[in-house]
Amino acid sequence: MKRTRVGAVVLGGFAMLLVASHVSADDSPAAVQTQIRTELAKWTDDFNTRNPAAAVCSLFAPDLLSNFRGEPEDSYGSLCANLQMALSDSTKTYHYDLEIKEIIVACDLAVVRLVWTLKITPKDGAQTTTREPGLDIFRRQPDGSWKISRYMAYEAPGPE
Repeated sequence: MKRTRVGAVVLGGFAMLLVASHVSADDSPAAVQTQIRTELAKWTDDFNTRNPAAAVCSLFAPDLLSNFRGEPEDSYGSLCANLQMALSDSTKTYHYDLEIKEIIVACDLAVVRLVWTLKITPKDGAQTTTREPGLDIFRRQPDGSWKISRYMAYEAPGPE
């Protein structure tokens, strides 16, 4: 009986060491916030410079589910197809600006409240601008990266 207790204590201590060794300064909320800000900035640049869809889709997790007001639920595959179509459309120029309101980190999830401003300029027309407030849920991936797993967005009402 005593041997079992000692074994349990040793195993418990070993498990705590493994967990402690997994947690590092890179897992701090501030470090995660920096990683996410960097990824969002990279995505914005990739989109605005029309980098290939693979680069633009890399921000999203394979299990992505998204909701945009008035549209059907979207998945990784359909979102990436839509991004690829927009990036290959030579009749329009798309430009996103990003405003991050806050990032909340908890374990392997992070919630980002943000506003995307999209400017669409047709080659032969006037520019339209929409503001899209949203909420992105990032999840830490097995490789340690942070990707959007869920998001909700809507088009903000225009000025009256």
